[in-house]
Amino acid sequence: MNQSTKYSELKKMQEEQLPVPKHKLHDWTHFAGLYAAEHVAATEFVIGATFVALGAKTMDIIIGLLIGNILAILSWTLITSPIAVDTRLSLYTYLNKIAGDKMSKLYNWANVLIFTVISAAMVTVSATAVRFAFNIPAQLNWYPTNFWFVLIVLLVGAFVVFVAIYGFKAVSEFSGICAPWLFTMFTSGAMVLLPALALAVIGKPLPESWSELINIGDQSIWTGLNSNNETGIGMLEVIGFGWAANTITHFGLIDMALLRFAKKKSYGLATSTGMLFGHYVAWIAAGIMGAGAAVILGKNIVALDPGDVAYYALGWSGFVIVIVAGWTTAITNLYRAGLAAQAVFTTFSRRTTTIVVGLAMIVIACFPFVFSQILPLLTYAGLLVVPVGAVVFAEHQIFPRIGYTRYWSKFQDFAHSMPAIASWGAGLVFGFGLNYLDVMSFYYLFVPTWVFTILVYTFLAGRFGAKKAYPDAVIKEERFNALVEEYHTELAAEEPIATKDNSLFTKILTALAFLALGTTLVLAGLVLFGSEDERAYVANRDTFYTYGFICTIIYFALIYWAKQRGKGTPISKV
Repeated sequence: MNQSTKYSELKKMQEEQLPVPKHKLHDWTHFAGLYAAEHVAATEFVIGATFVALGAKTMDIIIGLLIGNILAILSWTLITSPIAVDTRLSLYTYLNKIAGDKMSKLYNWANVLIFTVISAAMVTVSATAVRFAFNIPAQLNWYPTNFWFVLIVLLVGAFVVFVAIYGFKAVSEFSGICAPWLFTMFTSGAMVLLPALALAVIGKPLPESWSELINIGDQSIWTGLNSNNETGIGMLEVIGFGWAANTITHFGLIDMALLRFAKKKSYGLATSTGMLFGHYVAWIAAGIMGAGAAVILGKNIVALDPGDVAYYALGWSGFVIVIVAGWTTAITNLYRAGLAAQAVFTTFSRRTTTIVVGLAMIVIACFPFVFSQILPLLTYAGLLVVPVGAVVFAEHQIFPRIGYTRYWSKFQDFAHSMPAIASWGAGLVFGFGLNYLDVMSFYYLFVPTWVFTILVYTFLAGRFGAKKAYPDAVIKEERFNALVEEYHTELAAEEPIATKDNSLFTKILTALAFLALGTTLVLAGLVLFGSEDERAYVANRDTFYTYGFICTIIYFALIYWAKQRGKGTPISKV
């Protein structure tokens, strides 16, 4: 058998239907940048205000969010990453091996909808910043009321689609460029507006002790009273919020799509850049920025537009951060949506499905109500996908340990797995039933729902054939996997060798780019620590607005130039 005939069936399959080959794996820095950029998003401005509206206290925020986000990191590392690295498949493809065509297509359609809407919401947020900059009226109805707003959405959305269609490498590279700047700007914004709060609460721009700092938080940000002036949420709810915010991607296993490219299972720990620096620091910083902007404008924090908050914290750089933070999250989620769509329409490439889904995303983004409902969407979406994650976790991790056969449904040539479908349905009834009965905090519902679904699926699968052995089918599966590995080895041999530019000039460009970020932090520090009174504070803040924006331009220009030079030129192995 010649090589062409040997791999003929594999060549007919789309790349996303096969495991990721070894020569396309990435090191931890890719994932650190990817998660950092995705989770320092425009939604952080909204979530920062949400904790204020829910009536959390300052120490509950500081301690509770730390614990909750650490639990989220462990969930990615112990649940999602091991399955992703073992299989090298996205959940959308792997689910088909476990549950068959019907369930996987239904589930993938649900994910197309969820991630398309999330991407659309982020595009809308980015568009609000541009709207604010050009004095376009706020879009307060569920539908757009201004032609120029629609045009802005089209332009912002087109960029998101452009990056997403080029796949994981393009997404991670864009995120890697944006992540350091996003960290810098969220931190700087909090430093710039903290003196405004201090002046309002203690009459001076800088708190002199930890107790004064906590007092500022208790008096002006996280007061312990919700928007109805009643006692708000406590530490347990804050922990749950931090943990549950991304259940759709860790317990729900959606991030198998990203972590399948990881060289090691331990790279799940790279999510800490998104959780600790992103969610933890950014949520706290967003609360400070929102409260500071509210003091300056004389408004309630929950009534502020992200553009308002960003502008008074960062000046013109604020418009850029809302746009970029919206882009980074939208691009990653559109990539996920494109993968889900490709798993449904297997004859089309991921690039084609991403373009089609991207066009739908742009249309949805024109309707402002999508962004206003993003938090309920994320919460319910998590509860929707967690039972499916439980089914996959049970089959992959538990079945081999209890003597059950992995892929038993596929080995029986079932078009669909009745135990998987029934378990998904039972999990939804159980989870939403607990929510309806209000027996526990909504933020923790995903935990008992996940456990319940695992138990149900394990029981039903055992009754339907998972306890049986399928030696011939197992051998056939092993032969197919070996053939795929041989095919990937051949492809790797044909892959051009990527050379990197390590010249002194490229290193200087990179150093100057990061020097611009350091200068931004120094300027923000001067606002916080160098303002002896209100007059000096206003002057220092205006200086930061001007030179901080210049530093932003310098950073993006130089880091992009350095990255392009650093790619070098691919050299053929022939």
